Amino acid sequence: MPHATQHADVATAELDSALRGGPFHVALRAAIAARGLPLQRVQHHLSRHGVKVGVTSLSYWQQGARRPQRPESLRAVRALEEILELPEESLIRLLADSGVSPSGLRSAARSYRSLVEASGVLDQLLAELNCPPDAGLHTLGHHERLRIGARRELAERESHHIVRAHRDGVDRFVAVHHGDRGATPELMRVHALENCRTGRVRWHRDTGVLAAEFLFDTRLRAGDTFLFRYGVEDGTAGVAREYVRGFDSPGGQYALQVCFDAAAVPVRCHRFAQHSAAAPRSGRQDLALSGRHRSVHLVEPRLRAGFLGIGWDWE
Repeated sequence: MPHATQHADVATAELDSALRGGPFHVALRAAIAARGLPLQRVQHHLSRHGVKVGVTSLSYWQQGARRPQRPESLRAVRALEEILELPEESLIRLLADSGVSPSGLRSAARSYRSLVEASGVLDQLLAELNCPPDAGLHTLGHHERLRIGARRELAERESHHIVRAHRDGVDRFVAVHHGDRGATPELMRVHALENCRTGRVRWHRDTGVLAAEFLFDTRLRAGDTFLFRYGVEDGTAGVAREYVRGFDSPGGQYALQVCFDAAAVPVRCHRFAQHSAAAPRSGRQDLALSGRHRSVHLVEPRLRAGFLGIGWDWE
């Protein structure tokens, strides 16, 4: 039986690696393969835990075609950790690592526990906006500009998107803003700045999540490119110390610029990267503030899955 033993060792090694670095669908697929369970048996075990999930959904989850987002789906993921004999919250953590919103936005200083807590809320808000899991848009370029106010708070965020539709009929984009601790989303304001207009806006006070619909003036066909720009006025939370952005998959160019008020200039700034929320930060590099405009920036020509961010220290 040396061949079977060797195969099991390889499967276990692949599982360990996937649980450390993700992404979620790879870890789930590796866990199911390591336990040797067909999807019908996985579904049977889930039903014994009082959770109903179809075999098709399980197949989509392990292929990465869909992600568990609804509260019932997140309960299924927790049950899967037990059924597949995985460490507690190992799969849930990977879900939080890659975010739960169509725009991929991750806010600063948010633990994966708080993101998982907010995921059910976000799912609810997106359902109210009739936002499908697949927004139908691929990002070719994204430039974000943050303004830090005189009270050292995140005062405003502006986003400029360059996208390509990968299906016919796309005519909107749902942006998600997750405020810092203590944020009051009902006091935030959203602005359609270019090639779009503001639609419905929903928020949840306890988690600081705001979802805003931006409507295009045209229906895109598959292959069409489009540019649009919008902003979110925040300024409702306390002192900001970093801004982190998460990306589910490889993509186009991303640029992040942080501008500071003359009355609130940090003593130092740096950029960093992170493979997952549980991984140590890497690629730290000091950033020099431009004298006149008091800003720092980073540019990533070709995105990879993971996190990018800018942090700063106050006196």
